[in-house]
Amino acid sequence: MYEEIISGLTTFIGKSPTAFHAVANMGAVLRENGYQRLNEGEAWDIRQDGKYYVTRNDSSIIALHIGSKLEDYSFKIAASHSDSPTFKIKENAEIQVKDRYMKLNTEGYGGMLCVAWFDRPLSVAGRVMVKEGERYAARLLCVDRDLLLIPNMAIHMNREVNNGYVYNKQTDMLPLFGGSECGKGDFKRFIAKELGVGKEDIYGMDLYLYNRMAPSVWGMNQEYISCPQLDDLQCAYTSLQGFLQGEDERAVNVFACFDNEEVGSGTKQGAASTFLYDVLYRVNLSLGKGEEEFYRAAAKGFMLSCDNAHAVHPNHTDKTDEGNCVYMNEGIVVKSHAGQKYTSDAVSIAVFRGICEEAGVPLQFFSNRSDMAGGSTLGNIAMSQVSMNSIDIGLPQLAMHSSYETAGVKDSYYMIQAVRRFFESHIDILPVDSLP
Repeated sequence: MYEEIISGLTTFIGKSPTAFHAVANMGAVLRENGYQRLNEGEAWDIRQDGKYYVTRNDSSIIALHIGSKLEDYSFKIAASHSDSPTFKIKENAEIQVKDRYMKLNTEGYGGMLCVAWFDRPLSVAGRVMVKEGERYAARLLCVDRDLLLIPNMAIHMNREVNNGYVYNKQTDMLPLFGGSECGKGDFKRFIAKELGVGKEDIYGMDLYLYNRMAPSVWGMNQEYISCPQLDDLQCAYTSLQGFLQGEDERAVNVFACFDNEEVGSGTKQGAASTFLYDVLYRVNLSLGKGEEEFYRAAAKGFMLSCDNAHAVHPNHTDKTDEGNCVYMNEGIVVKSHAGQKYTSDAVSIAVFRGICEEAGVPLQFFSNRSDMAGGSTLGNIAMSQVSMNSIDIGLPQLAMHSSYETAGVKDSYYMIQAVRRFFESHIDILPVDSLP
């Protein structure tokens, strides 16, 4: 049971080195399950009991399963994000060093653990825009071989490194590409050859580094899984699986995966954009329903904001709250914050607790230490565009934002079961009674 899910998860992550690849792979899975692709620039013909999906920027995706009985319907959404911290290759990337080395100029994308990127095989992946006649075509690129490495400095040259060292992304984090035989223009020539096009046909590139290390299942009882990009492709994969398995004839079930969460979501394809609102509103119109029905469907809606959570670190237990801390392989995490960095509240927690009880899935509860600042996620950001009841959940992991992260083998199964049950459930929340 767990082995099959982990195999599917690691296969998906292995084929998804960038958000562009993750969305392409999710689109392929949706098509295999009968979902029809929509284009935002074309007219939509949405039918009851239909299955559809739409992408924006090739890096965000929304899928919809339309119920068959929508006289009084609601939206149910599971949302995650497709991006992970990495290094983006700059436009003029080549830097020659004393005519002996060629390194690539990069800049950090998101808040990564720099130390985890040293001394391991890396390569390049992303999106390239190629001119084809009078048109520009997006081409996915994944160089499937060990191509780059960011070399550490020997301790003999930096003897205080183990006492604390501040990494400079402009000097310490640039990957080595080649030796004295590399010349100006070779990187773009290399990319063109990989794509089978001329160098002069490349008009734009969104290329990133990715970690080539293979996934590992380990531990005395093989209870842990380690691989790149568990934050947040673990939630993206498992929530998609749950979405595909759950049906509700009285709802529009929605799977959403947004790009750019790691840099604030403030892009045309991020959770702060109009993407979610635009799709839901157009679906409502295409079904022949009016504005009033749209706002009622949203008001009765519910969203799962799915993004991984920090498990207790075995060497630093003091970094987590004494009572509101979580462990790998012990269930889905509900995240709460008094300052409203997370959307969870008594209403949404009660609903999700009931769903997990029905699914036979254990729950854990996470809050940051009150004297430590925590992270945030896409829930509140998305809700600024389309408001409804929402809860922030995730799966516990270690080494978040490392290039090689660790999670529990059982927890992916728990997420699939809970999300499946969520999409099968009819959620009816009664308002508080008036006070006397």
